Amino acid sequence: MSSAIENLEIFSRIQPHEYLKRFLDQSVRPDGRLLNLFRKTMITSGAISTANASAMVRLGGTTVVCGIKAEVCEPKVSVPNQGYLVPNVELSPLCSPKFKPGPPSDKAQAVSEFINQLFIKSHIFPLESLCIEPGKAVWVLYADIVCLNYDGNILDASLLALTTALKDLKLPKAEVSSSMVVEVDSTEITEPIQLSRLPVSSTFCIFNNPDVILSDPNDTEETLAKETVTIVTDLDHNLVRIYKNGGTTIDANGLKQCIHNAKQRTNEINSLMNEALLK
Repeated sequence: MSSAIENLEIFSRIQPHEYLKRFLDQSVRPDGRLLNLFRKTMITSGAISTANASAMVRLGGTTVVCGIKAEVCEPKVSVPNQGYLVPNVELSPLCSPKFKPGPPSDKAQAVSEFINQLFIKSHIFPLESLCIEPGKAVWVLYADIVCLNYDGNILDASLLALTTALKDLKLPKAEVSSSMVVEVDSTEITEPIQLSRLPVSSTFCIFNNPDVILSDPNDTEETLAKETVTIVTDLDHNLVRIYKNGGTTIDANGLKQCIHNAKQRTNEINSLMNEALLK
């Protein structure tokens, strides 16, 4: 039995495409999941006691933690009553040997920018609620999303950790004194800021031989696929954004399948998030 397992491991390393294809031909995946199943998801709110808000998400073998730190700064002249939300995804060699020390990897930068643009263009977080006094002082939220273990689909895990943390965000009371000094009272906490809409992303890999769509790809499946599609919906099942990376093979029926699976995923995530925030 042990020699058979060793032979399978060698085969998966030497011929990874053929190894995966033999599973997909049977409508199953090497980790035992059916094609449309997402991995087990766990959400923990308040994972970092020193942050203004935080959350940890486990998506299969991928684990990320998001910590939000609030600081006071001056607003932009063009939007004097709006604060800032600055998401930053970190993929270090500690989470996977595929990432190297030094500047942020292309994947980390792409995910950070995707989340940033999603929040800006879809008006998910009310930046006006971060205003302390128009034209004088606002809050800037530094959202550091650190991957502790990487096994694919970092985008879904990162966005989920960020939105969970934001739902639990409580800022100290602050005001600008007559001497133009911002006074922060950490003993008095404001009410949690309500998100305008809560985004849930669902990522899929597209394969052509055979023609299948895999929900929530792990690292190996991501590496072997040439095309991924991410569907972002809100809790009312409205489409927020569709993002496609690589390839041009997915057709209208395939896209409809992704959207259908994404809506089902949204219901599951909503329940998990509510449970995490009640603990």
